[in-house]
Amino acid sequence: MKKIIVTTVIFLSLFFTSSCENELDLSNPNAVTVDQYWKTESDAQVGVNSIYAMFYKEGLWARWIYLRLDITSDEGFSKSPWTELADWTRFNYINYNFGPGNADTWRDTYKAIFRCNQVLANVPNISFQDEKSKKEVLAQAKFLRALHYYYAAILWENVPIVLTPSIPTDLPEQKNVTEVWAQIETDLNEAYIDLPTEWPSAETGRPDKGAAKAMLAKVYMQQHKWQSAKVALEYLISGAGAKYSLVPNYRDNFTDLNENNRESVFEIQFGNQRNGPADESQSAAVSSQRAQFFAPRSIGWSDGQARFWLVDAFKKEKNKDGGLDIRLRYTLFYPDLLADFGDKTYNKTWQWEANEAWFRKGSRDYYRDNEDYYSQVNYRLIRYADILLRYAEVLNETGNTAGAYQYVDMVRARANIGTLAVAHPEIGNDKAKFLEQLKMERVLELAGESVRWEDLKRWGDLDTQTAVAKIALRDPDFKNFVVGKNQRLPIPQVEVDNNPNLSQHPEY
Repeated sequence: MKKIIVTTVIFLSLFFTSSCENELDLSNPNAVTVDQYWKTESDAQVGVNSIYAMFYKEGLWARWIYLRLDITSDEGFSKSPWTELADWTRFNYINYNFGPGNADTWRDTYKAIFRCNQVLANVPNISFQDEKSKKEVLAQAKFLRALHYYYAAILWENVPIVLTPSIPTDLPEQKNVTEVWAQIETDLNEAYIDLPTEWPSAETGRPDKGAAKAMLAKVYMQQHKWQSAKVALEYLISGAGAKYSLVPNYRDNFTDLNENNRESVFEIQFGNQRNGPADESQSAAVSSQRAQFFAPRSIGWSDGQARFWLVDAFKKEKNKDGGLDIRLRYTLFYPDLLADFGDKTYNKTWQWEANEAWFRKGSRDYYRDNEDYYSQVNYRLIRYADILLRYAEVLNETGNTAGAYQYVDMVRARANIGTLAVAHPEIGNDKAKFLEQLKMERVLELAGESVRWEDLKRWGDLDTQTAVAKIALRDPDFKNFVVGKNQRLPIPQVEVDNNPNLSQHPEY
């Protein structure tokens, strides 16, 4: 798909329509209307491809969503001279319409959902030579709608559920997050039925049954539906979808050299073949701006950087040979990287202060000395190491702590780290102690991979002042965190003002 979707996208923004008085209706002879489109199988394929194009928009996975998922969490922070941008990582929300902090991500989320709804509403009426292909198009739209609603639920919680193509006069009703989760479950379960177990190589990057089960597991876990999550994860670990494994080289998950490998469950396909803006033009970029956004000073903007406690966390436990955890080398840039690993592959002209660190995953220091807005490195949204650690978590939550050890050990073994039982005998069969260690295992394996915010929410670490105070010891921005408020974002105020069926979260 990296060679297919990013070069064949047609953007469907022309299909926002509204009813007008007849005398005000104007026709543009050069514009394609809804009635003229959605006639052929090719229309359907291009329509579903347009949903994937939303990954390349700045409000989503091209740039700004990482501000919310990585930098707002205790793994990251911002010292950006753009004060309002940095304030949105410090829980100082003043202008709820601020684009990079809030409104752009809301806008692009619902734009993506609109494209999904276009496909789901119109493709059933199109004749296909092969009914299986038709079902796969619809299943992709359901998967992608579920994915975007998942992050809407993580970020804002109570949001409108829109399941049909929108028109400007629509005033969708706000739903409780429990209803949002239920809709996501429905979409994913239906998508699973018709998604293939594996796509042909020319279609690499589209979600398969394993991706649907992985997303289902994430949804169930956020709701503490542990048994349902366990069943979903078992499909990938020991069931019909058990085709995944950890790649030997940890860094292969973060460069463009070994993409879509056996560890990848679902990854966003980026390319650098078009260096236009992140808009709807034919020259629109299909790349990631994350590396430019997170790069050290003199190499990129450094608008977001890593908390130094992560470096210390990696150094607490040595590997079997008495050396440092190799994952540190490829997770973070920090002043002692060269001394610790003899790593001469990064640009040493960067500028740093004592005890500063930056996220390295997705950087291109392995072949260039600076970043730009056009990184081609795919983003591994879900990988098998995450699945193994999640399975350990659900086993622990369902009373099988002893059985959970082996899945943590599989992840530790790749880093040449000893078994959990030998390294931490104090855990034993204690559920609470196991979870506390698992929290650290997820940091060491997944830091900077956009899962920390949902982890903190799932564990209840944002629910009490005592828990938040512990986070504030390693991330002082959490001294501003208000329990019962900042676990979710304010809804963009312009949306509330324009829709009487939408209410601002009462704590805002």
